[in-house]
Amino acid sequence: NRSSDLKQKGRVMSEIQKFSEERVLWVKRHSPKHLTFAISRPESYRFEAGQFSRLGFYEGEGFIWRAYSVISAEYADTLEYFVVLIEGGPMSALLDKIQEGDSILLDKTAQGFFLPGRFPDGRDLLMLCTGSGIAPFLSMLHQPEIWQRFDTLALAHSVSYPSELVFNEFLGSLKDHPLVGEFAHKLRFVPVTTRGTEEGTLHFRLPEALKNGSLSAAFDLPFSKEHSRFMLCGNPQMVQDTFKALLGMGYAMHRNKIPGQIMMENGF
Repeated sequence: NRSSDLKQKGRVMSEIQKFSEERVLWVKRHSPKHLTFAISRPESYRFEAGQFSRLGFYEGEGFIWRAYSVISAEYADTLEYFVVLIEGGPMSALLDKIQEGDSILLDKTAQGFFLPGRFPDGRDLLMLCTGSGIAPFLSMLHQPEIWQRFDTLALAHSVSYPSELVFNEFLGSLKDHPLVGEFAHKLRFVPVTTRGTEEGTLHFRLPEALKNGSLSAAFDLPFSKEHSRFMLCGNPQMVQDTFKALLGMGYAMHRNKIPGQIMMENGF
């Protein structure tokens, strides 16, 4: 009826005021299910490294939206994202088809509290992730502030097979980065493959690697409540299991009024 049509139009118009329509600038396909892409960035768009954007498409008379962490720097002219496509996922089906020049919707407000600056203290930042959970850490590694704040940045990226470690080249190039290159010696990177047997990678799931000491040994870095600060991002099961492992080792969740050693992102 006319009343419901007007309400639907009102909801659509309200939604439209909250986003901008951006252009896909390039798409790089690392595998049939791994891709990175960049979109135009409005001058008014602000985010902190570790936050996520809501990206969307028109769908019928409505929209489809999903959250993706920005992987580019806070100061970059474009916004870049890393996506692992999910078989049967409606958003993945749309992203699988995107090409340079296509339009994509961007919510005008970045969101999230997965920010290393929330830790009031700590010497070593441990960034533990699976799959696309590496995304917020890539953005953080562009920021000089995080390198100046911590003595060590230790990143473990867990994937199924070695071919899915698509950011090894980027991590190796940080030594030539114009803003953070002088600090690149602070980075310790441990690739983890749970189904591959590649030499030079760990083959335990991250929770087990924490409990059996192999992750600490691979980083060549002792962990302690005084110095270690853990950020977990990726597969919800990994995040939960790793969180439980850290609790069992005596670490605590960080809260604004009760500082701890663990911060989690469950949006993946």
